[in-house]
Amino acid sequence: MTSAVPLHKGPGNAEQGAPSATGGGAPAPPGVSPNAAPTEAPVPAPRVWRVLSRDVGAVLSAAYILLVILMAVFAPLIVRLSGWGPYEFDSSAIDPNLAGVPLGDLGGAGGDHWFGVEPGNGRDIFARIVYGARVSMLIALSATALTTLLGVVFGLLAGYYGGKVDWVISRVMDFLMAFPALIFMIAILSALPAGNRAVLLVVVISFFGWPYLARVVRGQTMSLAQREFVESARASGAGSVSIVFREILPNLRSTIVVMTTLAIPGYIGTEAGLSFLGVGVVPPTPSWGQMIASSVSWYSVVPTYFAIPGAFLFLLVLSFTVLGDRLRTVLGPEGGTR
Repeated sequence: MTSAVPLHKGPGNAEQGAPSATGGGAPAPPGVSPNAAPTEAPVPAPRVWRVLSRDVGAVLSAAYILLVILMAVFAPLIVRLSGWGPYEFDSSAIDPNLAGVPLGDLGGAGGDHWFGVEPGNGRDIFARIVYGARVSMLIALSATALTTLLGVVFGLLAGYYGGKVDWVISRVMDFLMAFPALIFMIAILSALPAGNRAVLLVVVISFFGWPYLARVVRGQTMSLAQREFVESARASGAGSVSIVFREILPNLRSTIVVMTTLAIPGYIGTEAGLSFLGVGVVPPTPSWGQMIASSVSWYSVVPTYFAIPGAFLFLLVLSFTVLGDRLRTVLGPEGGTR
């Protein structure tokens, strides 16, 4: 008995998935069932790279993101090479000769400080920018990873099993999405002891963030679960776990990649906003949001103290947003024709 093989029109291609005249067909990619029929033909990685490499906005965004990641990874080395240290997390890392420098004068005493020093304490702003990149990126990427994991798992469970499982998960998502998230984040972080505030930020941001991805994954999973290739897998005796991971999840990769990339700038901004409001990382731990908050009292006199961390933060959020938007275009229904 010949099993039905679903037909699919890939972007810019003729119908795909039909069996060959010999009854064979192209081998399935590793990790993907031969029965799998994607909702939209996956765009090959070389094609994605080719399209993005021709987009000036995508290239500039990727270059800046890479720069910030390198700053975060090699922060100790960069600060050591700059001649300022030893460690800007430590409140003792204050130059007593610069503590009295008026209003964070650019260059400090002798012009050794490229971005100037913080008013009143003499901490080097360049060093804190570099270490602030590590804190901001670590929190944002960790929160994104946890959010993606929770969103994909609960979205798959709700969409595939349906019934009571879907009802319970959907009601939890509705409950969390109905809350004004920022207000409750502030309330929760204010009520909890400071402790390891970075971990608390990751947990709280992820707690309120996963329903948005889960809702999209749930809807697409429900659609995929009714497709012929899934019915064929069930008829062949495949278990639920095998169907979810080999038939459904591979067809959600583009959606997950795009939504994850677009979520990162939101979490970077959330961390910066919470730190600005005083419930984020605890000073003297450097964070771009915390540095902007510290500059509020001085911005009219020393605008660079506000502008420098603000510019780094703005460009990072903008870069992730532009790159995510370009990925959505490339991986979308029309991406393969570009």
